[in-house]
Amino acid sequence: MEKKNTVQEQPSSSRRDFIKAAAGTAAGLMIVPRHVLGKGYVAPSDKITVAAVGAGGKGTSDIANFFKSGKANIGYLCDVDDRRAATSVKNFPQAKYYKDWRELFEKESKNFDAVSISTPDHTHAVVAMGAMQLGKHVYVQKPMTHDIYEARMLTEAAEKYKVVTQMGNQGSSGDGVRQLHEWYDAGVIGNVHTVYIWTNRPIWPQGIPWSTEKPPVPKELDWNLWLGTAPYKDYVDNLIPGSWRGWWDYGTGALGDLGCHLMEAPFRILDLKYALDMQASVSSVFTAFGKRGIFPDSCPPASHATLTFPKTSKTKGKVTMHWMDGGIKPERPEELGPNELFGDGNSGILFVGTKGKMMASEYAANPRLLPLSRMEEVKVKQKFARVPGSAEGHYAQWVEGCIAGYGKMELSSPFEKAGPLTEAILMANLAIRGADMPKPRATGNGFDYPGSNLKMLWDYKNMKVTNFDDVNQWVKRNYREGWSLGV
Repeated sequence: MEKKNTVQEQPSSSRRDFIKAAAGTAAGLMIVPRHVLGKGYVAPSDKITVAAVGAGGKGTSDIANFFKSGKANIGYLCDVDDRRAATSVKNFPQAKYYKDWRELFEKESKNFDAVSISTPDHTHAVVAMGAMQLGKHVYVQKPMTHDIYEARMLTEAAEKYKVVTQMGNQGSSGDGVRQLHEWYDAGVIGNVHTVYIWTNRPIWPQGIPWSTEKPPVPKELDWNLWLGTAPYKDYVDNLIPGSWRGWWDYGTGALGDLGCHLMEAPFRILDLKYALDMQASVSSVFTAFGKRGIFPDSCPPASHATLTFPKTSKTKGKVTMHWMDGGIKPERPEELGPNELFGDGNSGILFVGTKGKMMASEYAANPRLLPLSRMEEVKVKQKFARVPGSAEGHYAQWVEGCIAGYGKMELSSPFEKAGPLTEAILMANLAIRGADMPKPRATGNGFDYPGSNLKMLWDYKNMKVTNFDDVNQWVKRNYREGWSLGV
């Protein structure tokens, strides 16, 4: 039986009330003309105040990069774990610190302009939606959401509330993807029909049982708040930091970690949106001779998912995209020399066109034409403006976008782009989870895995698989009592 929350929860109706009230009283910072401050100063009207939800781990570097832009004041820090937040608290002693983002939003909404969200995947959506409903600009780490439904709702909300959004896939601001785009638009490799993507992730345990040990909760951690929308479970060691990615209640596996970094390039270059279907195969874990382990709460150690996309304005037919993780790689292209690096050694993207191939590393960095000798032969005029600072400029770009205001500046990964990309990643996860789902045999002797033997057909409008209903339960999670997306 689910345990009662020990922290006072904000009922969904009350949450909506406080958001409306706070939004009604929210006001911008006092505008001081630049000339009053003199040369070399940045006027308050040319800066934003950021509230950072998730101040440790990835949040530490996110916050530092916003501040590095020179146009972001770090006004508030929020984290459920004082240990993880310690570095950011030390670096920004003037920032007011909270543990509960809901309390932060309720008490301080009139004092900040934008929210950075660097929490585990399962809490991205509720924090982002709460911020947007207050009229705050939002930067959220990848993947944008944990569920497909959440991604769709946040994409729509960004337009509804007219706020500036950015997902934290820095490679979308990199020079590499723009170089690949220019080669493709110039017809250098012809029409792309197949894309291969691979990674060495996971680098955390997967395909394992949940721990039966019940250690004490560290005094610095509010475990109930960390669980957030997820079902209640007793605290276990080795989940924080990072290893939560391998558990479906909190993370989205290798795809959630690197999919947004690796799939963004083909999405942008080929103008992909929503897939027609998906299928997957996964590695098995055997706990004894002939005995396959069944660990439905944990992502499999390795997987291969395939998505089919319809013809777009940039292709002459359908596009097949292969995702491989756990160290699985596609066959080396024949144009690549026997000792030449495939991708970056751990991860990579390979575009297969009718006239040639092109390849890149993680974040779409180090773009190359194959064979590599073509790099000296092919010269294409620059077509797309580069983001100042390349991938590292992703943060400053969002800050500048917030200052400019909604619709005033083009960003690399706004929710209108990040939403469909995230949905595709999570669709592939549906296929992976379905392939790893056991069904007891009628004989009572063992299990079958029917999801591993079919192509799942996707109904984009209604957000559902039409021929394997078992996986639709994961399109939209049931949040724990007291938590709501507020839509």
